Amino acid sequence: MGVGRFVYTPILPLMHAQAGLSAGAGANLATANYAGYLVGALAGTLLPALVRSTAVLRGSMLALVASLAAMPLTHATAVWVLLRLGAGVFSALIFVIAVSSLLSHLRDHPAHLPGWAFGGVGAGIALSGVLVLVLRTAGDWETAWWASAGLGVALTAAAWGLRPEPAAQPAASAPEAQQQAAAPRTRRWFGALFASYTLEGVGYIVVGTFLVAAIEQTSPGWIGSGAWVLVGLAAVPSSALWAALGRRWSRPDLLLAALAVQAVGIALPALVGGVAAALISAALFGATFIGVSTLALGTGAHLRFPRAVALLTAGYSVGQILGPLVVAPLLHHGYHQALVLAAAVVLAAALAAFVLRIGFPHHLPVPGHRGTHREPVPGHRPGPLGTGEARAAE
Repeated sequence: MGVGRFVYTPILPLMHAQAGLSAGAGANLATANYAGYLVGALAGTLLPALVRSTAVLRGSMLALVASLAAMPLTHATAVWVLLRLGAGVFSALIFVIAVSSLLSHLRDHPAHLPGWAFGGVGAGIALSGVLVLVLRTAGDWETAWWASAGLGVALTAAAWGLRPEPAAQPAASAPEAQQQAAAPRTRRWFGALFASYTLEGVGYIVVGTFLVAAIEQTSPGWIGSGAWVLVGLAAVPSSALWAALGRRWSRPDLLLAALAVQAVGIALPALVGGVAAALISAALFGATFIGVSTLALGTGAHLRFPRAVALLTAGYSVGQILGPLVVAPLLHHGYHQALVLAAAVVLAAALAAFVLRIGFPHHLPVPGHRGTHREPVPGHRPGPLGTGEARAAE
């Protein structure tokens, strides 16, 4: 999924230089991919049977690889849009099925295991960056797409035996359902969390799409692809590391910190420039964007707002669609203005996270139990969201 969804970022400068792709058309391809991701995420949410289907998982992996292999077969922008739309749908289904599998099969295992599994997205980003970095001198944009499809085939073979989530458990009994309905009202905090996570979707995706192209405007060509490799390498351990920090600090505090750090990283290439700033930016971005997702989804599940994870994912996906569209008018002057705007949006997300901290209900009654209970320590929870939190989110 990391390759299929994010390899477009390091290939984008090659398509600008060799395939005649304009900056606006590049933004449209990105928007199509994120719209497809929203469709796939909603499909996985509204049709739970998809999440438990081995055939859907394997078919999505094969279709995602096919969408990569088909990119160099045409120069028609409309066809590229459709291919990236499809890649978004299939990558979302893969991600939803994989996360559901994690929540079910690793529920009784240490929390760092799911954290490292989320790092697979970062590993895919790093591999795609290495691939383009090697091929940028030995091949062209078409070769890069073919090679990414080949890499996708290898990873599909490795993931072929992944077991989806087993059949759903029986519905909660009436008394338990009544106690869930009687849970404290958390609308105010969920509203702040939803705003923060949606804004993060807008800001993060601008960087996730245009970082390589922005760096290559002012630095040697290899720096852009090298920075993308660094993004992936920093992302691999990030989820596990943020979970470890959760043993000492609360999720709202960590979410605020992660967003503030990410905003600084996004602004660096635009405000400072140079190789050092580009590499520091890549490291800060890679170390935070997956961590922000796990922290936000974990916080939403803790609040036990109805359909919290689904709503947060939808808001995040809509933000990703809006991001390239919002900055598209700025791309005529290069990418630096777009990065500054993205940093400002992520700072707004951090402000919403600060509001979330005010009076945050760290103690909530557990469904099916009397009294209150302290939020589980992330390092000792049986899964990325915790068993009770995952059930509440569902």
